[in-house]
Amino acid sequence: MTASPADNTIQWLLEGDPAIRWQVQRDLLGATERSVARERHKVAREGWGERLLAKQDPAGKWAGGTSSDGGLYHPKWISTTYTMLLLRDFGLPASNRQAHKACALLLVQGLQRDGGINYGWWGVSETCVTGMVLSILSAFEYDDDRLDTVADHLLEQQMPDGGWNCRRRFGATHSSVHTTISALEGLRYYELHRRRKVGVVRAAQRRGREFLLVHRLFRSHRTGEVIKPIFIRFSHPPRWHYDILRALDYFQSVNASRDPRLGEAIDIVRSTRGDDGRWPLQNSYKGKTYFEMERVGAPSRWNTLRALRVLKWWDGETRNVPVRRKSERLANKE
Repeated sequence: MTASPADNTIQWLLEGDPAIRWQVQRDLLGATERSVARERHKVAREGWGERLLAKQDPAGKWAGGTSSDGGLYHPKWISTTYTMLLLRDFGLPASNRQAHKACALLLVQGLQRDGGINYGWWGVSETCVTGMVLSILSAFEYDDDRLDTVADHLLEQQMPDGGWNCRRRFGATHSSVHTTISALEGLRYYELHRRRKVGVVRAAQRRGREFLLVHRLFRSHRTGEVIKPIFIRFSHPPRWHYDILRALDYFQSVNASRDPRLGEAIDIVRSTRGDDGRWPLQNSYKGKTYFEMERVGAPSRWNTLRALRVLKWWDGETRNVPVRRKSERLANKE
């Protein structure tokens, strides 16, 4: 019997890195929790995760000593912050000691007087960085009450239109999709980890999602024109950048209502699927990397995984996701 295109796509995904495989098992196949946890545990021992962990220096940093901030945020994309974002996306178990060593540095050396996070000479926080680092600290379940200070600062920075903008202190009055997606991801991970001010944190996320919905994820709310063509090209890793697949993946992660204003973005996701059932890597942001995971123009396991779970959510195959999955807890304890 000939395998279906969908079966071929799933098999191709399962032939990838452990960072891909455990998420396919959890999000697309409904594998047992123990099987998912066992596969996730391999992230630290094999493939991309092992390669990145091997690059950490004894102090707990990546790219330490190569920039004015000691490798905490610069250079892009080999600094501690951006490496930890990758390890977060890989699903490195939260109990990993190397990750916790880096978390301590990111928090202690990044916390500013205003309660947010930044690195280097500014002396005040930066909202995009605050959202990214809050997501890292929360994803790795770093146990420190100062995470509450960081989250409170991020909540205070929400703008009247519902989003966030790192240029607010310079006079910006309209939110940025780039800053907003980082803030939303940070608050989502914080909600799962700390379980503090849950109602407030969820309400802030709803307002942030509404800001994106008003723009149909990628259009001007005033003219209806596409804000930037790059927003409808799928990149991975996204770094600090926004695109509609990253936004949709956040929407599905919180099991948001399937608002009709997302319809056009969903149609774009469907239309970019290749005849082979896979999605290509459409863009890559220039900068230093430790190694190349995927090649622009070639089929992308990251984009295919994310697109398939977005479509699964959109087509009504919902998952009970607001509470941390047991499979994640099992993986984190191993």
